[in-house]
Amino acid sequence: MTTLPLGLLRTLQQAPPDEAWQALFEWAWVTCRPKMSIADAANETSRRDSILAPADLFLATAGWDLWTEYRASAPKIAERLAAWWRGRVPGRAVLILDGLSLRETPWLLHGATERGYTVHSAEALGTELPADTTPFAQALGLSQRSALENDGAGDTHLLSGARTDSMDLPWRECVDMIDASPDWVLWHHWPDTRLHALSAPGRGLAALAKETAAALTGDDFWALVERLTTGRRLVVSGDHGYAASGLFPDTADVEQAAHLKARFRSGRSASCDGSPSRWTPPIDVALDHPRGRYAFVLGRRKWKSSGGYPTLTHGGLSLLEVAVPFLELSRPAGQ
Repeated sequence: MTTLPLGLLRTLQQAPPDEAWQALFEWAWVTCRPKMSIADAANETSRRDSILAPADLFLATAGWDLWTEYRASAPKIAERLAAWWRGRVPGRAVLILDGLSLRETPWLLHGATERGYTVHSAEALGTELPADTTPFAQALGLSQRSALENDGAGDTHLLSGARTDSMDLPWRECVDMIDASPDWVLWHHWPDTRLHALSAPGRGLAALAKETAAALTGDDFWALVERLTTGRRLVVSGDHGYAASGLFPDTADVEQAAHLKARFRSGRSASCDGSPSRWTPPIDVALDHPRGRYAFVLGRRKWKSSGGYPTLTHGGLSLLEVAVPFLELSRPAGQ
């Protein structure tokens, strides 16, 4: 059984919320970034997932109140991306991979260096809450992800001036869609489409780990990166991570399980009237956001539901649902 490093535990107990969240994200980054082999992707991904479990236990028990400070204190992808965009001259590109989690970091980070790219920055940052597609799009000033399709986003969003698209085409077909415009924003629907397809009982993290390893080490994906970095500095990031909920324990308490099923069905978040759960520490929390008040499942827990609880999902409060890689890349001159 793994435990939190003593230094991290002291930081979480004593430091201000912004330092606590930064420390959590840095520890998750260090845990997930080491290189792994394709053959061992499923086992190693599960092992790293289990290493992070004590953080979720802390955040669901003694440190649950850190979630009330998340919106104000955790470093966010949308904020960093908007600042990066404002601080650079044209020659910018952003590739958002929908559902990208820290688990996929090694394939991006080490794949980039092995293929000759310069990695200017690489870190874990936080998504919006709920950890879903539309809240992230709205944080960028978009109504929804589909607003980017066919260069239809206009100039009212935070990445203004870019040619934009949103698609779920194979990587090679995406390459052909990227023209010579100086600024580009592409929001691709992978791997979110696959994690939902693989979320049925009997499937889950191992199957997705094998697929993401194959996709992110393949020449087709890196052909897209090459096109996006032709005359541009590129940021690769995601809108949210995901929970390997098939590995979570069932909620043993009958009343708690009934409460979670009634409020969330087979999900991880739901709009709510603000009624708190009556347990201490809580099993779910309600938080106010610009889009309204939402209740969130707290930590690594699931319950029995019709058809089986999904083995992969997102929207709740666990570290790998809210922490996402943020990488800034460029190619050497002349390549």
